Amino acid sequence: MAGGQLALTSFALALGTFMMVLDSTIANVSLPTIAGNLGVSSDNSTWVITAFAVSNGIAVPLTGWLMRRFGVVRVFCTAVALFTLSSFLCGIAWDLPSLILFRVLQGATAGPIMPGSQALLISIFPPQKRSTALGIWSMTTLVAPIMGPILGGYISDNYHWSWIFLINVPFGIFVTLICWSNLKSRETPKMKLPIDAVGLGLLVLWVGALQVMLDLGKNADWFNDDLIVVLTAVAAIGFVAWVIWELTDANPTVDLSLFARRNFLIGNLAFSLGYAVFFANILILPLWLQTQLGYTATWAGLVAAPSGLVAVVLTPFVARLSGKIDARLLASVAFIGFAVSYYMRSGYTTTASFTDFMLPLLVQGVSMSTFFLSMLTIAIDRIPPERLPSATGISNFTRIVAGSFAASIITTAWDRREALHQTRLTEAVGTNMPIQMATEQLMRLGMTAQQAAAVVTRQMVGQAYLLASTDLFRISAYLCASMLIIVWFCRRPTPPEGHVVAAD
Repeated sequence: MAGGQLALTSFALALGTFMMVLDSTIANVSLPTIAGNLGVSSDNSTWVITAFAVSNGIAVPLTGWLMRRFGVVRVFCTAVALFTLSSFLCGIAWDLPSLILFRVLQGATAGPIMPGSQALLISIFPPQKRSTALGIWSMTTLVAPIMGPILGGYISDNYHWSWIFLINVPFGIFVTLICWSNLKSRETPKMKLPIDAVGLGLLVLWVGALQVMLDLGKNADWFNDDLIVVLTAVAAIGFVAWVIWELTDANPTVDLSLFARRNFLIGNLAFSLGYAVFFANILILPLWLQTQLGYTATWAGLVAAPSGLVAVVLTPFVARLSGKIDARLLASVAFIGFAVSYYMRSGYTTTASFTDFMLPLLVQGVSMSTFFLSMLTIAIDRIPPERLPSATGISNFTRIVAGSFAASIITTAWDRREALHQTRLTEAVGTNMPIQMATEQLMRLGMTAQQAAAVVTRQMVGQAYLLASTDLFRISAYLCASMLIIVWFCRRPTPPEGHVVAAD
């Protein structure tokens, strides 16, 4: 494949990934609008997110088996078509139960899209241009989580919430038609693989329990709730049983033997940890801006937009260099850039301007341009072509689980650090002269004693959330700096021009 056909097919494959990743984040900022429109509480509306996460988490690791059984092109195109249909159904949902049902379908059909597009992009480019294919894929993967809150916030502020799902329909039809017409002649061989019913059942059990536990844990006060304890036990026992079964079964649903390869194991570990920190920070910053500093969903999203723009501009240049430079060096640049960006954020104040918030994100954009590409290059190093669908499916699955853990941990830590700082601030100033002087000054301006106390308390809450945020930014910087060590435990990846060699 070459010329215009290659360009069009590459664009369609990348658009499929962009559409799927966008949809996993776009609904987050729209939950209050959805809850109000459907007449349900905000707590109940979170099932819109949980339903997608659970079904998607189960479907992603099954991608390798599905593509070996039915062919990569057929599975990818069918997944995009069904994802488009389920997006339409989400858009016309008439109540919360119907929306949750359609989100389950949407999450399940989204599972093969990301690993499928990654495997197909690699296959349609010659080996010496594999880095270009990975660069195209990584651009869509890193920009979509940033665009999701922007687009979701804009639609929620200006249009009906259903359009966050309906906008997928024309793009989904386009991707399906282009990919099927251009790739159906390049279908991979199909194998009559038996269904690993036990492995599949255990996978559904432990992934489902884990995702529900992570999504509901914060509101349920974690392990003080019996349901969370039960779900954790089920997830842990189910995971151990699943690993044992998959490693000993003759025809496993998920090929865990890939982890015997050093670069796949350590590369995915570093990739997942780095993505977890990245995902946690793109979640916590807009949350702080909206809940404490008065930003709308649209403006909170626009703060992060420049980082995506920088990443898109730099990624093609990085892709050209990646075949000539050790991927471990590029990964080191990414982690150093992330560490610098997060450390810059630890100096935020409540009076920071839009520019102050944006500058650290520009540094993050440089890291984003090298992070996904370098980590993918390391993780899939020396993986034979016939095992790439399984490898990409597992890699995406570990990243999704890491992101789920990160979302739960960061929001819980944020609230608990805020409570700690608020207590300390109250102890420090509650009986001091400055607090009394401030209260008296506010009362002279016409406030009652209760109103003055409320204003002072609000200021302390704002400062407590600021301190909690800067604490977490600083910890993120230290974590990214420490990941430099993990990267250098990997073997240097074979240049793209090289031939596939045996496993480590």
